Amino acid sequence: MKKWILLLVSLFSIAALSGCAPAEKVPEASTIDPTDPALQPAAKPVIYLYPETEQPVSVHLLYDGELTCTYPEYGKGWNVVAQPDGTLLDANGTAYNYLYWEGLSSNSFDFSEGFCVPGKDTAAFLEDILQKQGLSRKEANEFIVYWLPLMQENPYNLISFQQEAYTQHAQLEITPQPDTLIRVFMAWKPVQEKVEIPEQTFETPNRIGFTVVEWGGSKMLP
Repeated sequence: MKKWILLLVSLFSIAALSGCAPAEKVPEASTIDPTDPALQPAAKPVIYLYPETEQPVSVHLLYDGELTCTYPEYGKGWNVVAQPDGTLLDANGTAYNYLYWEGLSSNSFDFSEGFCVPGKDTAAFLEDILQKQGLSRKEANEFIVYWLPLMQENPYNLISFQQEAYTQHAQLEITPQPDTLIRVFMAWKPVQEKVEIPEQTFETPNRIGFTVVEWGGSKMLP
């Protein structure tokens, strides 16, 4: 373990970690006004790293908005030693379960397909749909625990899992390159009545080799 920590220190210059300190802006010359009601939040995207063997991993987020919170602190990128069980170690040997970030951007989301789910059925719906998208039980549990309190009391929730509308605006550069990359981002908003919407379908990915998983979401205005 110590040899990897020493190797990591020699490969990367890492800022000291802090709680949710403001991250370096991406892009650097940001014009984002955090009070603008048109901005869309990216809430709690978290990134899990599962290499086949313990190894240093570098993660860079190319986000066309402004990062508002990261943990560990993003700085100019995340550089960690990742273990097969998902444990991440920084240069000081401090352990993390995942990489966390939040941000604001002017990106718009795609609601041409999705689901309209009664609030009381949200937990069961998420358990099923997250499994179909390739999340493990542990990952799905952490997703549901975060979002369920905001959704279960609503009459209905209009939900659409984003593909290019999200990934093109929050690109990941990961070294070494993963064999499997799963990114689940849920845009949703509470609604008072049932909305008819074409249903999304998913092909469950096979988790092969070095696997990276990300989940997050954004609550839209009703």
